[in-house]
Amino acid sequence: MVFEDVRVAGYLIANIDVKNTAIFDQYRSRVAPLIAQYGGRYLVRGGAVASVEGALPLKRLVILEFPSLEKARAFYDSADYAPLIALRKEGAECDIVLVEGYDG
Repeated sequence: MVFEDVRVAGYLIANIDVKNTAIFDQYRSRVAPLIAQYGGRYLVRGGAVASVEGALPLKRLVILEFPSLEKARAFYDSADYAPLIALRKEGAECDIVLVEGYDG
């Protein structure tokens, strides 16, 4: 029996409450190339949110997909992202989680 090294995608999910649009726009323009550098891509980037059940306090929802949870963590923990975290925190309040995908 041969086992393949199957990697499932990793996701960064952020609920963002923008407090200063000008500062957040600086963050947004600088973070996109870095996400791509780590193999990430946007699945959801803002847009309308329609709550159909429950009361999650969603504001601006962002979902990024990376090749693996390890890649998502490497992006978040990188020295390149650290100054952008500070910039984001200046312009917005965020809840962020990293989640392993499902390989059914």
